[in-house]
Formats: sequence, C-alpha cells, structure tokens
Amino acid sequence: MSTPEIFMQRCLDLALLGMGDVAPNPMVGCVIVHDGNIIGEGYHQKFGQPHAEVNAIRSVKNPELLTQSTIYVSLEPCAHFGKTPPCSDLIIENRIPEVVIGTIDPFAKVAGKGIERMKNAGIAVEVGILENECREMNRRFFTFHEKKRPYILLKWAQTLDGFIDTDRTETQHPTWITNAFAKRLVHKQRSEESAILIGTNTAEFDNPALTVRDWTGNQPVRMVIDRLGRLNTNLHIFDGKAPTWVFTSLRKQETGDNKFITLDFNQDILPQMLSELYERNILSIVVEGGSILLNSFLQDDLWDEAFVYTGNQFFGKGVEAPHISGETIGFEKLDDCKLHVIRNK
Repeated sequence: MSTPEIFMQRCLDLALLGMGDVAPNPMVGCVIVHDGNIIGEGYHQKFGQPHAEVNAIRSVKNPELLTQSTIYVSLEPCAHFGKTPPCSDLIIENRIPEVVIGTIDPFAKVAGKGIERMKNAGIAVEVGILENECREMNRRFFTFHEKKRPYILLKWAQTLDGFIDTDRTETQHPTWITNAFAKRLVHKQRSEESAILIGTNTAEFDNPALTVRDWTGNQPVRMVIDRLGRLNTNLHIFDGKAPTWVFTSLRKQETGDNKFITLDFNQDILPQMLSELYERNILSIVVEGGSILLNSFLQDDLWDEAFVYTGNQFFGKGVEAPHISGETIGFEKLDDCKLHVIRNK
C-alpha cells in the first residue's frame, strides 16, 4: 500500500467511528499530513454537527503548518450551506495547498462542486484514492442519492430444514429459532440503520418491540404496514419508546411519535413506500417481516443485502423461508447458529 493509500485508509478507519450517528449524512474521515506525519485528524461524529474536515483542522496544534500540508478526506468536501458551512471554503480559507479525496460526493448540491471550487482557488486536488473502499463504506449513502431510495436490507431467521415460522393455525405464539448471540447481533444492526419494517401479521402475531435492547445505540424508526388500521394500539410498537410510522390506506392524525402515511393499496405499495422514505431522508431500512413482506421485496428485486440466520433446529413443517440468490459476502458462526450475508447482484 502506497503512502497516499495509507493515509486514506486512516480516513476510512476514522469515518467508521460515526456509524449509526450521522445518517442521512455519510460517514467521513479526514487526516492532515505535514512532511509525512499526521498533524490533525477528525471524523463526522453526529448529524448536524461539524464535518470531518472541520474537526481535523481544529485538532491541528500549530495552524501555521496548514499552509504546507496535505489534507486527505474520504469524501469530497461539501460546497453548500446545510447544517454547517461548506468545508471546501474552510480548506480555502486555511490556504491548504493540496487535497486528496477518496471519491466524489453523489449529493446533487456537491457532486464535483467542492472540487471545482478548490481548484479555482489554486488548490491541487487528487481524486480516486481507495475509491472503491470509500464507496463501499458509504454504500447506503450512494444508493440513496443514485437510486433515490433507501438502502434495503432483508433479515430473517430460518431452521435447518428451511422454515421461518411454525403453522400459526396450530401454534399462536412465536417460536425462537436462533440463540442469544444472534439476537445481540440483530440488535447491533438495528442501532446502525435508520428504520425497521414489518407487516401487519408480524405486528399482530409476534408483538415485537423493534427496539435496540441488547446493544447500546440509536433507536431505528419503527415502521409497520397496516392497510385497514386493524392493529391494536396496545401493541409494543405503539409504546412510545421509539417513533413509529404506519403505512395505511386511511387518513389519520399523528399521535405523539406515531406517524401515519397514506398509500394507494390499489397500486404496488413498495415503490410508494420507498419514495416516501426517500423524501423523508431515511437512508436505510431493515425488512424484518414475515414471508409475504420479504418475498414482495425479492419479487420486485428491491433489496441490496440479506442477512439470513440459520438456527440449529428443525420444524418439519410451517412457513417456508424465502428463496434468494445473490453473492455471499459474509459468513459468521454464532455458536450453534450461522449467519450468511448475501448481496444482490
């Protein structure tokens, strides 16, 4: 790995520290290098707070060195006023002569404008160092802006013989398939994503809380499809412990943290839902519903990754797990359970 790549890798390592706290913004890391040594570094820590470049510049003990330094940043410095001023202007104001960027920002208000502004100010700009790695880290952000929808993760647990549930006409209570290790990993994932979605039957039969409990982190927005408004308000998803959005055919007033979004159920609701989520800045969503909901996303080819947990038990009969094809990009053994991570080709 060459020296520029080493510094860019440090940017990536820093950026990951913001996971779960910066959405719908991207994770970004930044280092400032003088004579081959890092003299400042920072990352975007929380949505609405200073960007990585600001934190890195502030961390430099001797600001006079900035005029002789190179700043490395994993994503193009912004060029617009949002929650914070443009980072490209800050770099220009501090007369940093050289900028090395991992990848261009796909956000329309940036998208090359930050690079252009810095070049016009006489700054030497290099783009594309560890570009694939920079895009991969922020794949949710890139999908959101390039496809105009959230990054979609499917998640389910299945038995060794390929069932995700028992026959509920015989057994009304949910049956736990995986172990405590898998449960903890599920809660960790929830803390890193923007929202989690289930269908009416899952809400009614399982009464899940859909909150982060076996991990420390942010609560995702809980989302449920309830076409006819039949769900009981005593269910856990309406307990006020996290915001809940309900997709329905009815027009209803918001109550507390409960938001009702009206869809046309005479049309395919998935594109409508994803459009609503895009407009509401939901960067990613975990689909944790039953087979009907999961298969609807698979049939419409609206998914990016799938997390398939396999427990160490047999049901013999019941609700079949979805059939999925894609590229396996991860595998983890969780005691007597297994996790396969599959990416849509």
